[in-house]
Amino acid sequence: MKIKAVVEYLESIAPRSLQESYDNAGLIVGDKNIVVTGILIALDTIEAVLEEAIEKGCNLIVAHHPIVFGGLKSFTGKNYVERVIIKAIKNDIAIYAAHTNLDNVYRNGVNGKIAEKLGLTKTQILNPKKGLLKKLSVFVPVDATERIKNALFEVGAGSIGNYSECSFRTEGLGSFKANSSSNPTVGKIGTQHQEKEHKLEVVFPAYLQSTIVRSLIQAHPYEEVAYDVYTLDNVHQEIGSGLVGELEEPMETRAFLNMLKQNMQAEGIRYTALCKKEIKRVALCGGAGSFLLRNAIGAQADIFITGDYKYHQFFDAENRIIIADIGHYESEQYTIELFYELLTQKFRNFAIHCTEVNTNPINYL
Repeated sequence: MKIKAVVEYLESIAPRSLQESYDNAGLIVGDKNIVVTGILIALDTIEAVLEEAIEKGCNLIVAHHPIVFGGLKSFTGKNYVERVIIKAIKNDIAIYAAHTNLDNVYRNGVNGKIAEKLGLTKTQILNPKKGLLKKLSVFVPVDATERIKNALFEVGAGSIGNYSECSFRTEGLGSFKANSSSNPTVGKIGTQHQEKEHKLEVVFPAYLQSTIVRSLIQAHPYEEVAYDVYTLDNVHQEIGSGLVGELEEPMETRAFLNMLKQNMQAEGIRYTALCKKEIKRVALCGGAGSFLLRNAIGAQADIFITGDYKYHQFFDAENRIIIADIGHYESEQYTIELFYELLTQKFRNFAIHCTEVNTNPINYL
């Protein structure tokens, strides 16, 4: 099996189009047509991880953080990024990263894995994104409606939250006149024809547009398919930043912090004043999530868990919420487990390893 198959599978879960503008997710080093000999999963692709991949016979590293964020103007080995790239190329090792695109998906995403570790229920995206939903309206002959509708459902159209196969149709009368170069399915060349038709409407994620349109055209009986695609202002409830959920039962605040430290394997937690006696509603964001504090407060969360908080940002809690900084690495370390679960469920014909290297650059005394 080729690297391409792994990339396509991971991007069916976390499409690259969902990454933030500053990010660099995707295949960073390597030929996607090379056969996979083994996969090493890591949070960061540092030199020690690359050495581990060589030792274990893995020619593909799947990481959360991209080794390259911006353009490289030289390859002289002056820093760890250049040294990793040079050595990966010399040893025919591909490097793939799924970063903010994996952060931004609800199902099988980074924040969902954190919520699982904390036992949260009733979870939802903390800051859903706009502009990622589209609607397809297409005119179809009545006897082809069910076939076309099902073809669209099969490729991902018609999903709204917890519901699938959602559509709406209205009946009307379409008219057209075929010219001498046409090959009409119904009607005669040179004569205006009227046909009972349905206007079929379905919503779909924007990143699926080419697939949706291709499936529509393949299933539609007409030579020329009349359809419209609209971008919607609705937020996408399953794509966005952070997560909010609830504990099964409220916990005394210090007891919750102790559970948080243990379950997230945190060396320590930096937190603001304990303005809540107990914790029930929890907001979280893997990595650096301070930009979501207002969303966490708006969601009426008792505590907001993330990493990389700066000194002055802690004041923004203003006794309305508890901020708990567990560390960047600590908040995202279970992404390795997430990758492993996804890849082993899909691929069973080559070795998949989780790194034994702790890539956290921060040490605690």
